[in-house]
Amino acid sequence: MMKHINRSDTEEFSTNERCHILELLNDDASPQLSLARCRVARGITTQLHALDKTDEIYHIEEGSGIMDDGEGNLIEVKTGDSIQIPENHPQRIRNTGQSDLVFLVICKPRFQPECYLNLED
Repeated sequence: MMKHINRSDTEEFSTNERCHILELLNDDASPQLSLARCRVARGITTQLHALDKTDEIYHIEEGSGIMDDGEGNLIEVKTGDSIQIPENHPQRIRNTGQSDLVFLVICKPRFQPECYLNLED
């Protein structure tokens, strides 16, 4: 059965990760993946973290930034780029543009708070 998810039913929220998240799809009925919109303000770098047993794909919709794994591996990203992040891989993104950095995040399996590993503490 199809399920309609009305975007007006969700609100963007701020995280300790230093970004803003809008959950677009994260439901027990679809455990295989989740979809969110992430917004990082100009000049901000998100928290160094990994997702336990969860792969991610970032698709940059607006802006530019630098992906960083905390070990000196840097990848410049811009509108239209996608990046695959394997499970348990350290990561953070810095907004290097003049406006908000906005990207879609697909998590496989779906994101759950207990999979988030803060690597800054």
